[in-house]
Amino acid sequence: MALVNSKKMFEMAYKNGYAIGAFNVNNMEIVQGITEACKEENAPVILQVSKGARAYANHTYLVKLVEAAVQECPEIPIVLHLDHGPDFETCKACIDGGFTSVMIDGSHLPFEENIALTKKVVDYAHERGVTVEGELGTLAGIEDEVKVEHGKESYTKPEEVIEFVTRTGVDSLAIAIGTSHGAYKFTPEQCTLNEDGILVPPPLRFDILEAVSKKLPGFPIVLHGSSSVPQEYVKMVNENGGKMPNAIGVPEEQLRKAAALSVCKINIDSDLRLAMTGTIRKFYNDHPDKFDPREYLKPARANIKEIVRHKLINVLGCAGKADECK
Repeated sequence: MALVNSKKMFEMAYKNGYAIGAFNVNNMEIVQGITEACKEENAPVILQVSKGARAYANHTYLVKLVEAAVQECPEIPIVLHLDHGPDFETCKACIDGGFTSVMIDGSHLPFEENIALTKKVVDYAHERGVTVEGELGTLAGIEDEVKVEHGKESYTKPEEVIEFVTRTGVDSLAIAIGTSHGAYKFTPEQCTLNEDGILVPPPLRFDILEAVSKKLPGFPIVLHGSSSVPQEYVKMVNENGGKMPNAIGVPEEQLRKAAALSVCKINIDSDLRLAMTGTIRKFYNDHPDKFDPREYLKPARANIKEIVRHKLINVLGCAGKADECK
């Protein structure tokens, strides 16, 4: 099937208590690993591209990679989404260039300016059948060109969401409830030690999520910065020449709880990058004489695929849901 927008996916996700995985893509192997897992698990998926990814890989190459995935996986619905669109011009370029969904991130702006910018994108996108995600509240951490220092983030204010959604006409809303961009989502000082000596991050602000959901019944909510930072890959990176101390992510059980509520889209990025980087580092330690990129990218792609499969089944709950999202 052709690329689709996110409208039907979110309707079914909200109704049936699961979330759609939104995975950032930068190259062929990441696209392949994600979509092969989704095809085998019969899961809908959002492939998202950031401004940084477009600068790295070129808009045309990324669109053609996703179009190839659609051709190879015709059984599953796929959305091509712009992640953290910084301005109207970038959103317009993506809409005109084949994307079926865009995010306009005006969260750093004053409330009225955020509304004005978001509405401008919505008006242009909806005329062309493209869905739009807006954002209220800011997340700490770093993701490409989105950089907010810890301590400078701001939680979403539930009292603002009705006005924002009504005046902008957005199709989904990203909110800030304690997730964070990057692999260092929480500092050790924010965490507590459990009985096994493992650092446990503070719980997400489900009170804010529930308050927003009451204000916007039936409306799809999005979580950014929701990678779990699997410790087996952090260990793999560190044991093979890397230096990633105290990389801590969002516990998967909290993400599953969010998916069972009003969260219909969960963004996952760092987990896939960690799997690729850790696998490649280990491969070169184990095979220092190798030089063919195909030899190390193949196991990296396989590990990305298995992480995505795990997320679809155990975290997002969207495995087996492709048909109802078409």
